[in-house]
Amino acid sequence: MAAAFRSVLRAVTQIRPPAIRIQQCNLSTVRGLFRRPFRPVPVLVVTGGGYYGYQQYKGKPEVEGAAPVLATPSQVALYRSFPTRVISRVWGKINAVDLPTFLRKPIYSLYIWTFGVNMQEAAVEDLHFYKNLGEFFRRRLKPAARPVCSSSCLTSPADGRVLHFGSVKNSEVEQVKGVTYSLEQFLGPHNGTAQADSFGDGLLSHPDNDLFHVVIYLAPGDYHCFHSPVDWTVQLRRHFPGSLMSVSPGVAHRVKELFCLNERVALTGQWEHGFFSLTAVGATNVGSIRIYFDQELQTNTPRYRKGSCHERCYEGEESCASGVTLQKGSPLGEFNLGSTVVLVFEAPKDFSFNLKTGQKIRVGEGLGLLS
Repeated sequence: MAAAFRSVLRAVTQIRPPAIRIQQCNLSTVRGLFRRPFRPVPVLVVTGGGYYGYQQYKGKPEVEGAAPVLATPSQVALYRSFPTRVISRVWGKINAVDLPTFLRKPIYSLYIWTFGVNMQEAAVEDLHFYKNLGEFFRRRLKPAARPVCSSSCLTSPADGRVLHFGSVKNSEVEQVKGVTYSLEQFLGPHNGTAQADSFGDGLLSHPDNDLFHVVIYLAPGDYHCFHSPVDWTVQLRRHFPGSLMSVSPGVAHRVKELFCLNERVALTGQWEHGFFSLTAVGATNVGSIRIYFDQELQTNTPRYRKGSCHERCYEGEESCASGVTLQKGSPLGEFNLGSTVVLVFEAPKDFSFNLKTGQKIRVGEGLGLLS
């Protein structure tokens, strides 16, 4: 019996477990992963699905009459702490990298499909013509694509969606319904403020006039250049370096004084009815705001700190003694992706907007009329 037990024990101890082969992940293995064929269909499905979900979330209807739910100061501070300025600079560098010719059509086609770009309006419809994403974003349109309305004294400066419009009350401007910001903080100090009851009154040249405003949001798929909305003379440019938070309608409903916190370029001057201003507001990935007649302007650069103000007075310069004169509909500047344009202007009290909140509008279309 003992001999039998010893023979069984000897047989068990001689059994070896099956060998387990462990493949080492060396350089050749990694290279092999990159040699696998690229499959664009899953990328398109994921990208398109994500965008569709974003559109569904963004499109949730608002409760009529409900007060906006604002972000807390700590939430805004946390958002502002994100390195959006650095990210925007990096994105600008990426936009300037020339793409191989064979990649231009599939990449631009994906962007066109995602954001609904109408390339039939472009001056050059051939996608191979645009060397990089920056050139594609800033594409020019055919001359007849944006006729300027001659019957309206004020036309749209950009393609986009109307976020808000109306008269300025108590020097407070609405960026969206129920969410306001200070006009003085937005435009900077004015010389006539000390003699007036409020900042807004100090901008008026005639007691029978009022201040009005309109906010136009440019989506990524919109035409990214902006034009002069009236015949006017630009006398002063102020550049306010700041954050580059998103200016999408969803964020604009949550962050009070969003337009005052973000980097922006404010042009102020005079038109036939008095004070007029156009402000280009930057956003995430839109660190570059260009004004065609001002080559000195540089936005989203490390040498400018948040909260500062850098201005240039065109009035009195040799090349433009009384300021820079612009005609209605003339090209004025451009964004690198999409953002917001804010008009604040003086007009007679009988001026009325011909708009609806949320409506789509294009360059040159009329914004309002005088009775």
